Amino acid sequence: RLASWEVGSRRPFAVGVFGMPHGPLRGAGLCTGGLRLSSHPSLCLQGRVCGLCGNFDDNAVNDFTTRSRSVVGDVLEFGNSWKFSPSCPDAPAPRDPCTANPSRKSWAQKQCSIITGAAFTACHAHVEPAKYYEACVTDACACDSGGDCECFCTAVAAYAQACHEVGVCVSWRTPDVCPLFCDYYNPEGQCEWHYQPCGAPCLRTCRNPRGQCLQDARGLEGGGCEQRCPGRP
Repeated sequence: RLASWEVGSRRPFAVGVFGMPHGPLRGAGLCTGGLRLSSHPSLCLQGRVCGLCGNFDDNAVNDFTTRSRSVVGDVLEFGNSWKFSPSCPDAPAPRDPCTANPSRKSWAQKQCSIITGAAFTACHAHVEPAKYYEACVTDACACDSGGDCECFCTAVAAYAQACHEVGVCVSWRTPDVCPLFCDYYNPEGQCEWHYQPCGAPCLRTCRNPRGQCLQDARGLEGGGCEQRCPGRP
């Protein structure tokens, strides 16, 4: 669920587990009720932004540009340069979460093996799974105080979205693995929601029967709760 907030006079638009807030940067953002947030600025801003998300110039080499406009290789130096206030303490070097929580390592490795396993076989040749698997294990080990499945599901969903963006749609969610219960959203006698593994970027709804996009956006993994209105195809 999205928290209630407004950007100017416009409220975020929610689709399934996703919300699409519209900001002042002439782009679109996507956020879930869980742990994912992505920003899609307009192409007119290419190379004209800066900060923790990079500068949007299609050159990953200079993404770690500090507030003083120098390119560094250390993630801590980069991140600390963008502190909101100089009086804030620097972020310390993180400890490996699987070392800090050794009891979770085998569980994390087993759960995250879905990324390198048969479910994603069709995608492996298009998107290298190794770094997504490693990130999944790290995240799953780190969530040691509740929300462990949410961390795992978010990490796997990131790989599924990367696959979807190169044209490979993977139906990996099951009733036992990171389910999305679209039927929960069905008011009695009104529009019916049905889960699709790779949703359209802008879905047809009762309020948006043509499915028109306000901004360019790719289809959404996990955003595929499709709404079918009574009397409409």
